[in-house]
Amino acid sequence: MRQSSLRPTAWPRSPRYPYVSGVLLVLLAAAEVLHSRISSTTVLATLPFVVLPLLWRRREPRIGCLVVPAALLNFLFRPELLMTVAVAGVMGLYTLARHRVLHPALLSAAAITGSVLVNLGHVATGVYDLGGRAPAVGADGSLSYFTESFVLAVGVVATVGVADATRSREESRQAREAAQRELIAMERRHAAAQERAAIARELHDIVAHSVSVIAVQAESATYTTPDLSPPARDGFQQIASSARSALTELRRLLSVLRADEAGAEEAAPVVPQPTLDSLGALLEAHRSGGGEVILHTAGTRPAALPPSLELTVYRIVQEALTNARRHAPGAAVDVRLTYEEDEVRLRITDDGPGPGPGAGPRGPQHSSGGHGLSGMRERASLLGGRLTCGAAGPGGGFLIEAELPVRAVAKSFAEGVYE
Repeated sequence: MRQSSLRPTAWPRSPRYPYVSGVLLVLLAAAEVLHSRISSTTVLATLPFVVLPLLWRRREPRIGCLVVPAALLNFLFRPELLMTVAVAGVMGLYTLARHRVLHPALLSAAAITGSVLVNLGHVATGVYDLGGRAPAVGADGSLSYFTESFVLAVGVVATVGVADATRSREESRQAREAAQRELIAMERRHAAAQERAAIARELHDIVAHSVSVIAVQAESATYTTPDLSPPARDGFQQIASSARSALTELRRLLSVLRADEAGAEEAAPVVPQPTLDSLGALLEAHRSGGGEVILHTAGTRPAALPPSLELTVYRIVQEALTNARRHAPGAAVDVRLTYEEDEVRLRITDDGPGPGPGAGPRGPQHSSGGHGLSGMRERASLLGGRLTCGAAGPGGGFLIEAELPVRAVAKSFAEGVYE
């Protein structure tokens, strides 16, 4: 059982609460009937309508419209108010107000009117013992006959007020939770958009470098290749022109995606992006900061991996090391890189405390959800792969596993999917 369910304030919200409290009320009614030896037919006939409907009060709140009149009617025939009837009447009234079956003012007015009618019934039936004399309304001290109405009215107003305040507080809590969920969703969407923009910039650099090489080679071929026919020379010039146009479009697209420089028209710089050969420097930088990391490789690295796949592997390792430094300082990190024929597998573990129960991906400080892991999933998904993360085991630690297909990435890259 979760710790939050043990709190007293959480128990009334439990689905079992109406049934448990209703059964207890039925047992109390049976005990009172037996102890007081009640034989009145009207009292015994109205008592089930006071108690039993409360078992279904949460599923059908309008059932309080039966409970409250039945409780007043029972009180009319038995002025010695039963505790069961008093409790059931308050519960029925609370249910009506809590679920706004009627407007609080209208509900209070109706309940108070019913209380006054019951009080008048007690006066008319001679409930008040005045030494054999009939009570006379208007005589000295006759206002005391209506003390009963006053007490009931105070109870009605208090019950309706508490129920309405509880409803308002619950609505405010739900509104806050909805706003918090929406804020978290907006932050995640914003983080995903930023990550996509970063991926677009990096892929731009990769593709732009290749396209610029194509443009230079096609341009220089017209001068370095002897005995070219005029059609061939024109073909090389068209290739070079198309490559330069593609490069311009790539840079224009990047200027639109740059989240940190919206509206900027300057072209993005073409810089080399990290590859698998850069992993050594990345791991060494982590060690220089006091971290401990070991890289294990298995399998034979293909001669030509797609640059986007190498970049994704580098970024996943980079983010994993950043998370380890931030959330598990001093933890040893183990990186296993496996090359297979169809895919590259990456498994990263640390021996830190791991994610706590009910917390975010790396403990309580991430209860709102970190965006680094979302970015890694975005990168893996864009390449047709998948990434999972979570507790490394019952002893603690954090685990990140990624499977990145090689052939799908190479095919997509060759067909120009990454624009």
